[in-house]
Amino acid sequence: MKNIILASKSIDRSKLFQNSKIIFSTLITEVDEDKYKLVISHPHELVKQLAKAKAVAAKKNLEFTKTDSIIVAGDTIIELNGKIIGKATDENNAYEILKQLSNNTHNLITGIAVTETFNPKMIVDYESTSVKFTKLSDKNIWAYIKSGEWKGRAGAYSIGERASLFIELIKGSPSNVVGLPMNLLYKILKKEFNLDLLEI
Repeated sequence: MKNIILASKSIDRSKLFQNSKIIFSTLITEVDEDKYKLVISHPHELVKQLAKAKAVAAKKNLEFTKTDSIIVAGDTIIELNGKIIGKATDENNAYEILKQLSNNTHNLITGIAVTETFNPKMIVDYESTSVKFTKLSDKNIWAYIKSGEWKGRAGAYSIGERASLFIELIKGSPSNVVGLPMNLLYKILKKEFNLDLLEI
């Protein structure tokens, strides 16, 4: 059985792996996301390139080892009316983001990149899921912000926690809203890397 490396510091992505009973290790990579955001304006292409950059960085970190590992990396953004929304920088920024999302439908887009330590193959894809927020009052928004769940989350929310209370409708992959499209990952690993996660 090959090692599976999740190249992410996301707690939500780790939880998805744990809930799917996948044995894995995490590896945090440092990628200058702002550099990519300055030159790539299309949301689908942005998340794909960021996921790829994280996978490449993880691969370089693992090159000195003799362990054959599968590397999975991801990046998530929110797209609202053509505008890209990332992670909130502070509480006031989180308020501004949630105020925009309130009573609106946005697209949550996750790029995914999968590769192996000693294999040049790199599969890069993305998943887009439509999410409808209920109308939130300022009091609602600030109460949610004080919970701290907005920190490190694209769009300043986490569906796996209290944000589930104000999400009216999801069209597309539910796990994508959490942080990683697990069915897409399953298909990539099975087709491209001969690894069936349901059989491990």
